[in-house]
Formats: sequence, C-alpha cells, structure tokens
Amino acid sequence: MKSKAQKIFDKMMEKDFCSQWLGIELIEIAEGYCKIKMIVRKEMLNGHGIMHGGIAFTFADSAFAFASNSYGRVAVSINGNMDYAKSAMEGQCLIAEAKALNVSYKTATFDVNIIDQMSNEVFYRFRGTVYRSSKEVLE
Repeated sequence: MKSKAQKIFDKMMEKDFCSQWLGIELIEIAEGYCKIKMIVRKEMLNGHGIMHGGIAFTFADSAFAFASNSYGRVAVSINGNMDYAKSAMEGQCLIAEAKALNVSYKTATFDVNIIDQMSNEVFYRFRGTVYRSSKEVLE
C-alpha cells in the first residue's frame, strides 16, 4: 500500500510537466523528505557545455516541492537560494535530497543537496522556504 507521501508525489507528478521533462525518477519519499534523480541531457547545457544553473535550481526546486507537500497541505515556495559548488556535465546522474529543517503551522524551511551519483560529491546546495496553506493536496 502506498504511503500518503507517495500518493502526493504521484498526484503532483501527473501535472508537473517540468519535472517530467527533467526526467525525474523517485528514489525515496517520506513526510518532510524526498530523494530524486535525473540524468543531465544535452538540452540542459549552457553555452559553456555545463549544466545550466536554472536547470540545477529547477531540479532542487522539484525535490523541495515534493518534500514540502509530503505533509499533505499545499505548500508553495516563497524563497529559494542556491550555491553552485561544482558544474555538472552531460551524462552525469544527479541525486537531489530534500530534508525539512523547520516546519511551523504556516511556513517550512528545507535544505536540498544535489550530489553526483558516482562521486557522491555535493555539486549544488539549495535552501528554500514554503508557505503552507490550509488546503489539502489530496482533496
């Protein structure tokens, strides 16, 4: 039987065409936590032949969205910041792991680390805050 967090992930992915385009695959989901992966494709590269910063941010934002909504209430981003430690290249498999840091009634803050699957090195670090509405995701 699927967990509530898994059902929420499935419902969100049905209409999350951006995450679908990224080729995101779920590794693990639980309340306040999400781990996903994707392969860097040619169309994700910038003019320097490295993964575009906006793609890195989007990948982190997807993990952030799934983790923050996993509690069951609709959560939308109100702030996000990213540090770019290393550059990803075409063909690399990246893992984004989102973890809740602080969850209150109306807001929640999450950290997302994006690592290279082969080296386990952190390439990107994201921190974001969501507004938590009273609406249920699964309504």
